[in-house]
Amino acid sequence: MKNINLGVLGLGTVGTGVYKMIDENHDVIYKRLGAALNIKKIADIDITTDRGIKIDKKILTTDANEVVQDPDIDIIIETIGGEDIAFDYIMKAINSGKHIVTANKALIASKGNTLFNIAIDRGVDIAFEASIGGCIPIIKTIRETLISNRINYMKGILNGTCNYILSKITQQGSSFEDALAEAQQKGYAEADPTLDIEGIDTAHKLAIFMSLAYGMELDFKNIYIEGITKITPMDIEMADKFGYRIKLLAITKNRGDSVEARVHPTMISQDNMLAKVDGSINAVTINGDKTSDIVLYGYGAGMMPTASAVLSDVIDVSRNILSESILRIPILSYQKQYIQKIPILPIEEIESQYYIRFTTLDRPGVLANISGILGKFNISIDSVHQKGRSSNNIVPIVMLTHEAKELHINKALNEIKSLDVVVDPPTLIRID
Repeated sequence: MKNINLGVLGLGTVGTGVYKMIDENHDVIYKRLGAALNIKKIADIDITTDRGIKIDKKILTTDANEVVQDPDIDIIIETIGGEDIAFDYIMKAINSGKHIVTANKALIASKGNTLFNIAIDRGVDIAFEASIGGCIPIIKTIRETLISNRINYMKGILNGTCNYILSKITQQGSSFEDALAEAQQKGYAEADPTLDIEGIDTAHKLAIFMSLAYGMELDFKNIYIEGITKITPMDIEMADKFGYRIKLLAITKNRGDSVEARVHPTMISQDNMLAKVDGSINAVTINGDKTSDIVLYGYGAGMMPTASAVLSDVIDVSRNILSESILRIPILSYQKQYIQKIPILPIEEIESQYYIRFTTLDRPGVLANISGILGKFNISIDSVHQKGRSSNNIVPIVMLTHEAKELHINKALNEIKSLDVVVDPPTLIRID
């Protein structure tokens, strides 16, 4: 029996899931691959805690170097997370001629350009399907299914924590704080949820997607990022009145000589398929020039969905090893010589419709003053809704604009928020 020897770095949720899946599905894997997957060594700083699985203690070690330097190991599965330590061990493994499978989107988004170039030079594969959307085959779709298409755009819900929180606010009228607390209690959100709720996790995934879709170098730092912490039940309620749902979306559009790349709360029509995606589910719409829209939907995180994506990569790389066809599919979809720097369009240059909520004193002429300033910057109003005054004489005014340039919107809002009748900074949500 032919074996593919694996080394696992990290025995947390994903690492445990990988071991469990190989143990439970070894027969179907063998029948499809034609070889057995053999976990030869596992490294973790804690090798005593019971993970609910039976592991031969002989394969456990607290020294990751034992794994990356083992000459019999073919593929390293990195599930440590983070950037610096994971990067160091992956680099050692690559230099030892080992292939890499990882779910580490932060590492790929920030240091992928370096890792990929060295891997190509060393003749080893790096696979990272689980870095975007858990078990949803987003990377495989771009690299293989849509290989003959130009990708026009992608819009997606790529963070289950944010989608769960927004779903709770929408369905139950919960406050952001209560919805976050429930997400943490159920394990959908970390104790420190910053990477999720501020949109950073989604932006990591968007950077990887764009590189695959457009043949561009990874560029995380120039993506516009805005989280969901300022979304209120009132905004959710008003969106519903106008026929929209609010979702944290990753959006990228191919502009030819540049690309749009942004992560922010977005109002989308209730008829849009993405508007119907609730809870911790992820979904993306990818538009190819020859296919039009393709919608992919599934669990974006969790032990077994992520382990499934990791093992999909392990089996792909194993097939390459068995057929002696390493780097058969380019790591970033495009051949290395055609990967280029493509500028990301500044957020000020995009054009969109906008939802704007003002909190003002209830005085005569306020609406006229606000409308006048918007008109001064060529921003036309599509509709206006003014709620009843509160006991402290404060009233919310909600406007939907026609399409306008973000630069002009920002200039108008800066002038409006300086008015003495405006109580709080305006809330702005882009409409797709």
